[in-house]
Amino acid sequence: MTDMSYVDGNMLDGPLRELFAVDLSPATSRCQSCGSLGPLAGLHVFSHAPGLVARCPVCSEVILRLVRAPDRAWLDLRGATFLEVPMPAEPTYHRPG
Repeated sequence: MTDMSYVDGNMLDGPLRELFAVDLSPATSRCQSCGSLGPLAGLHVFSHAPGLVARCPVCSEVILRLVRAPDRAWLDLRGATFLEVPMPAEPTYHRPG
């Protein structure tokens, strides 16, 4: 891979927030290529192509691809063995009276 500039994975928060109802910055993924584990915020994100390409900070393999069109989005996570998303606790509902 040639040396190109990138920003960190925090850049994925806004675009992914359009697809998901939770903040995915702290979500954890494991690289399918080298097995490294880390938050999405730690990925190296390249925006020089159509869409966003997020690469493993250890081995530089592609973890995530996100392409957005006006009426749809394509999310490719085949470079991750899993995505662990922290969820807020279930809200507690109180009955009146």
